[in-house]
Amino acid sequence: MTDASIPATTASPETQPSLKRVMGPWLLLLFIVGDILGTGIYALTGQVAKQVGGVVWLPFLLAFVVALVTAFSYLELVTKYPRAAGAALYTHKAFGIHFITFIVAFAVMCSGITSASTASRAFAANLSSALDLGLTGTGWITVVGLGFMALVAAVNLRGVGESVKANVVLTCVELTGLLIVIVIGLMAITAGQGDVSRVLAFKPAADGGLFWPVIAATTLAFFAMVGFEDSVNMAEECKDPSRIFPKVLLAGLVITGVIYVLVSIAAITLVPPEELGEGETPLLKVVQAGAPSFPLWIFGFITMFAVANSALINMLMASRLVYGMSREHVLPAVLGQVHPERRTPFVAIGFTTLLAFGLITFVGEVPALGGTTALVLLCVFAVVNVTVLVLRKDRVAHDHFRTPTVLPVLGALACAFFAGPWTGRDMVQYQIAGALIGIGVLLWFVTVAVNRATGQPTGAPRDGEGHARIGPKN
Repeated sequence: MTDASIPATTASPETQPSLKRVMGPWLLLLFIVGDILGTGIYALTGQVAKQVGGVVWLPFLLAFVVALVTAFSYLELVTKYPRAAGAALYTHKAFGIHFITFIVAFAVMCSGITSASTASRAFAANLSSALDLGLTGTGWITVVGLGFMALVAAVNLRGVGESVKANVVLTCVELTGLLIVIVIGLMAITAGQGDVSRVLAFKPAADGGLFWPVIAATTLAFFAMVGFEDSVNMAEECKDPSRIFPKVLLAGLVITGVIYVLVSIAAITLVPPEELGEGETPLLKVVQAGAPSFPLWIFGFITMFAVANSALINMLMASRLVYGMSREHVLPAVLGQVHPERRTPFVAIGFTTLLAFGLITFVGEVPALGGTTALVLLCVFAVVNVTVLVLRKDRVAHDHFRTPTVLPVLGALACAFFAGPWTGRDMVQYQIAGALIGIGVLLWFVTVAVNRATGQPTGAPRDGEGHARIGPKN
């Protein structure tokens, strides 16, 4: 980074209207909680139990610790650079290498769009199940998924205020579902039902070891903790982000961490780990075991709304990331256009929605999607933890959060460790991730060609006025 202002060579991004700041601390908290909760806990509890047995809560706790350490790095960066684009922006500022920035941006975008696309198909499947429509195994699942994704795009285009309001409703619904599981579990335990002793029962590996089964299960559970990083892409639509982000992000992580542990304890107390790991509806089995008279179709609808919330938030994140990187000259300027009335990044929303349509239509349910998403994001988190240390030399003109130096070091090492094949990950996850990155490399060459043809620069990161940020604070 230089100490001289670097004027922008194109005025097109700066002539666009800014995004609308509508998110206060409570809306931001609900956004973070809703994004983290998502579909992970509803689907992964049984798979984690398969790995470790009764201590299903332990991998969720370890995943929470890794996420928390990385969240401190995000807090320093988002309060230092309160703009859209998140990890890609921080990478761009730290290294200034267009290729690396693009790959990070593409990886994060893919994780969001792929998760949202899969969530839309899950929404269609749950809708079919809840209404007994018999759509499973037919092309109608794809049609309903496409219709649902179009609805998500319409809400996104309408405005971030409407999107966040929808997120509030959906977050309350999915929170209600998890609280139902917790209450049923506590009532059953106090009534002497279930087997509380299972909470401390390990399922050892074939060689009798306990360490690697827990590590393998943590790589699965980590998918349930991701989502907090999406919030930094909404920085330009938050009120006073440098002030509110630290307390709100940490509070959101703690709330979801506590909920996950309590849900895990309730689940394993009422349902044996072998039975919990069968099928794709582990929490429904918990409700059946603890409250047989509870109308199960209600819980089916709650699950449907939970995956709907995941899709909405992921598409919000992906479109803001594309918008932010366009403003940073990493993507073509056209993707940074903002609707003059709705003040939403309408071109970025259309672009990400088209990609989602393609995934829903031609890819469908990608095997090991949760593990692949977690793998990609762990690699991104390792890079983010490094960028915190690199950017300590960069100065900005306002006060910001500063994390203790030891935390990004530990975060980078932990994320790199959990991304490695020694954790017992299925190799198909690496194959899928490699294919996605390969597509990203091809798109990078296309982006460079478009930038050259249109005169779009790929220079230094800029502030909102088109100049490099300098100042007394670091």
